[in-house]
Amino acid sequence: MEKPFILHMLTTAKNLSPFDVNMAMDAGWISAVPYINVEPSEVRGLVQDAIFSRSPKGLLRTAIFIGGRETKQAMDMLKMAKNSMVPPFEVSVFADPSGAFTTAAGMVAAVEKELADKFGTTLQGKNVLALGGTGPVGQAAAVIAAQAGAKVRIIGRQLDRAERTAELCSEEFGDGKISIAAGADSDKAEYIKTADVVFATGAAGIELLSAEMIASAPQLKVAADVNAVPPSGIAGVDAFDNGKPIAGSVSGAVGIGALAIGNIKYQAQSRLLKRMLESDQPLFLHFEHAFEVAREFIKTSK
Repeated sequence: MEKPFILHMLTTAKNLSPFDVNMAMDAGWISAVPYINVEPSEVRGLVQDAIFSRSPKGLLRTAIFIGGRETKQAMDMLKMAKNSMVPPFEVSVFADPSGAFTTAAGMVAAVEKELADKFGTTLQGKNVLALGGTGPVGQAAAVIAAQAGAKVRIIGRQLDRAERTAELCSEEFGDGKISIAAGADSDKAEYIKTADVVFATGAAGIELLSAEMIASAPQLKVAADVNAVPPSGIAGVDAFDNGKPIAGSVSGAVGIGALAIGNIKYQAQSRLLKRMLESDQPLFLHFEHAFEVAREFIKTSK
């Protein structure tokens, strides 16, 4: 009798995301077992309990999902999980805190598509503003875009926090191979004058980019908003918009709304969960892999 597929789902929060549970079950994991309020120091013990309870063959039907709320914490837990394996006793691990990695991947992939389709260009060398960029989605999107060759600036209400976040993204998540700048929200009217792309990744229900600022952006090409709660994070961009011209844009910029991004996010998360099911080798997945599959989805769905 074959072993059932078991996904051990770890979160530092008091509740596991129902969204992630649904995604796991729909992807084919027969059992999605929650572990809540997990301390990072507990990861090694949980991982080794999982890997030593099955044979190496049985472990091909076992994996770990890491949720939580913080990007660095999730990445640290992913590394800890990887370092806790004892070959040949190994399982796949996928980190996606608050869905931030797959959401960011979906947003950047969607922006990349619009740049190619509408403007015949790429992210290489483009000036990107990550508004509300100190949160998990903004951090992941900033790193993904920078790795794709963009010049990224994380914008936050507090400059010192934005600077710390930019340094974390550059050094910790980008392995020192990228350089992300920082800026204060009070100065975004100046930054928008040279922006090619805007990511709106702040809290729900807050407008981060006004119609006046859009009108003052002479080279803006694409603006993407992950906020599905009115008002929109970007004036004139509806949650359903998918490459629709933004009213009042002097540069012919197009907008991408939260639900259009969410479709790609859904596909990225589903494909990574299925990839763990199907792999005969342990996989350690995070935002880079999410961007890879988001790109694949867009390419194959044309």
